[in-house]
Amino acid sequence: MCEFYETTLGFPLHRKLSPKWVEFRVGSSLVAIAEPGGLFDDPVLPVGVLSLQLAFRVAPDEVDLCAATLRERGVELILGPTDRSFGHRTLFFRDPDGNVIEIYAEIPCGPGIAT
Repeated sequence: MCEFYETTLGFPLHRKLSPKWVEFRVGSSLVAIAEPGGLFDDPVLPVGVLSLQLAFRVAPDEVDLCAATLRERGVELILGPTDRSFGHRTLFFRDPDGNVIEIYAEIPCGPGIAT
């Protein structure tokens, strides 16, 4: 997971508190990757079962660039890039644990925009 977020997604390492807790900087936010068994010892869900969705906003012209970069790095896209009637251009993929990640940009909405 750490390699995926650092190398594939390019998130800079913020700090590593232990082998079970690693934080990455994403703009002004942090994404923490934690192994089960720390504060929460919930059972691990099977890959492909939606347990978490993260969404990251980018500039409108970056959605297609993100999609191309992810494909080059071997990431299978679930859906996208797609213009949505509610004013977003989106793409979706999964991390190695099966969590859904969305890259989106705000775009003009209105008639004629695909859903």
